[in-house]
Amino acid sequence: MKKIIIIDGGPRKTFNTASMLKSFADGAKSVGSEVEVKTVRLYDLDYKGCMSCMACKVKGRASNVCKFRDELTPVLEDIADADGLVLGSPIYFGDVTGQMRTFLERLAFPWLSYNDYSLTAPKKMPVLLVETMNGTPEGNNSQGYGSMEFCIEGALGKPRRLIAYNTYQVKDYSRFELAGFSEEAKRNYRDEHWEEDLKKAFDCGRQMSEELSTNK
Repeated sequence: MKKIIIIDGGPRKTFNTASMLKSFADGAKSVGSEVEVKTVRLYDLDYKGCMSCMACKVKGRASNVCKFRDELTPVLEDIADADGLVLGSPIYFGDVTGQMRTFLERLAFPWLSYNDYSLTAPKKMPVLLVETMNGTPEGNNSQGYGSMEFCIEGALGKPRRLIAYNTYQVKDYSRFELAGFSEEAKRNYRDEHWEEDLKKAFDCGRQMSEELSTNK
């Protein structure tokens, strides 16, 4: 059986990023029972970024999976054995969340060889990068996954990207100091685009499952 790992780098369990990733998972599961789908919430785990222990680069024992042991370890081991990977994060200050960036350090540093600067993961696999943001297609400061996208492409293969723009920040704007935003404009944009965004996520899940089921 093929396996897709979904990494949720957002803090809220039922809001924009989580909803997009759930829709992807529903699409992936709609194909049948040939593909297992597992979602991991980074905010539920106790872990740190790269500890610079260099254990992954010891001569004769080099590893392309992080050797530092904590609650992220089984997740990294699952990804090494997976067949597809989905990363999802809201965009804060133009970047993915700190939890996602910290996770990516642990995921990608063992791939990097300091002998020839090649990038080698345990195996290639399809990757989808999901972003949810307050910015619009016409105006945003998102750097997305930044330099880590280069590492992902070098080690796993060129990722696909799916972005949900101009998402709701809160459910009730009247409770917060958010006068710089028009709740009506936000609502109108959401009414026009949100279901379409979820449908795109669903279709991405179905497509990845179909590709994995075909390539047995």
